[in-house]
This record gives sequence, C-alpha cells and structure tokens, in this order.
Amino acid sequence: MLSEADHQRIAAAVGAAEARTTGEIVCIMAGEVSNYREVPLAWAAAIALLAPLAALMLGVDPAVLTPWRHDWTVSHASALGSALTPTLEAFVVAQAVLFAVVAGLVSIPQVRRVLTPTPLKHHRVHRAALQQFLATGLHVAAGRTGVVIFASRHDRRVELLADDAIHEAVGDKVWNAAVAAVQDGMKRGDPASGYVRAIELCGDALAEHFPSTGPHENTISDRLLEL
Repeated sequence: MLSEADHQRIAAAVGAAEARTTGEIVCIMAGEVSNYREVPLAWAAAIALLAPLAALMLGVDPAVLTPWRHDWTVSHASALGSALTPTLEAFVVAQAVLFAVVAGLVSIPQVRRVLTPTPLKHHRVHRAALQQFLATGLHVAAGRTGVVIFASRHDRRVELLADDAIHEAVGDKVWNAAVAAVQDGMKRGDPASGYVRAIELCGDALAEHFPSTGPHENTISDRLLEL
C-alpha cells in the first residue's frame, strides 16, 4: 500500500519525534481487519424472512413462484389444505432463492463494505488496534509512554491508542487532530503524509509532557507495519 519512499518518510518522522521524548510511536496500516463473515448471512436471513411476507401483504400471488403446480391435478385434500399448500411452497421457495442470491451479492467485498454497519467496523478496528498495541509490548514497557497509530484502509477508520499516563497528560485534542491527519491523508490518496503529520503532532505532545532524558533507546522499529 506504501512505496519504499513512503516508508522511509514515516520512519524518519518517527525517529525525529522519538529523539525528543522518552515515548515510543508505532505506526500500523491494515488493508481490512476482518472478513465480516456474518454480514452476508445477516442480510440474507433478514431479506429472506421479510421480503416474502411483504410480498404477501402487498397482494402478490404466491402461484407465480410455483409454476409446476399450474397443471391440472386430482386432489382430495380439504379446502383449507388446498389453499395453504401452494402458499407455503411459494414462501419456502422465495426464502431459499432470496437467501442464496442476497448472500452471494453481499459476499462481494465492495458490496459487503458498503453494507457492513459502522458500529461493527468501529468495534473490529478498535479490537485489531488493541491487539497490535498489546503485541508491541508497549503496555509493559518502562514508563508506559507508547502510542500506536493504526489505520484500516478498507474499513476507513483510524484508531490512536496511548497508555493511560500519556492520555491523562495530553488529552483528547491532540489525539483527535492526529487521527484527522491520517484520515485526511487516506482520503487524498497520500497516507504517508497523513501519518507524518500525525507523528509530528504526537511527537510534539510527547516532547512536552515526556521530554527526552538522553539518547533514545529504540526498542521497536520506526518503520510502519503493513498488515
């Protein structure tokens, strides 16, 4: 997703920022954090359940879905049974066809991304960012002054996670500005510039509240990690 020149720009920005603070900045970008398998199934089940009911309420003749019953037949069923059987058959056929068609359509990545609920995307991206934060070991590092800038391109979401000590000292204003910078870069098709600006904002805040006490010991690579 990024060129080598982009990676070098981001790594240089991280190095410059960390030289002024005891904090650690980690940048991560994912293509998509989840395949959201439940989304096609949920849409298919909902439409398969509701659409035939809506059609019946609108007066659609169930017989159009069961053309094989249009031939002359001999039946000794009761009047009630004769009326319900084709309706039930049509209902089942409609549900099966709708489920298969909708599930197939929503399984197309571009369609699924549009139909995936925003709260679900927010939850999955936040969980993925938290997993990466824990994987870096920043939560157990000395000083606990780590910051993770995490973006998911297809989910169109950015998460910035900071340890409690940093968050209490810096507050939301800087983090919101950093997130907005990454989002802006992604929208403009220049994610590297967005990350660089976010790194500069985070670096300024860390340098103010957690200034350098000597040469920075780089325990985590300055390069952005692509997932």
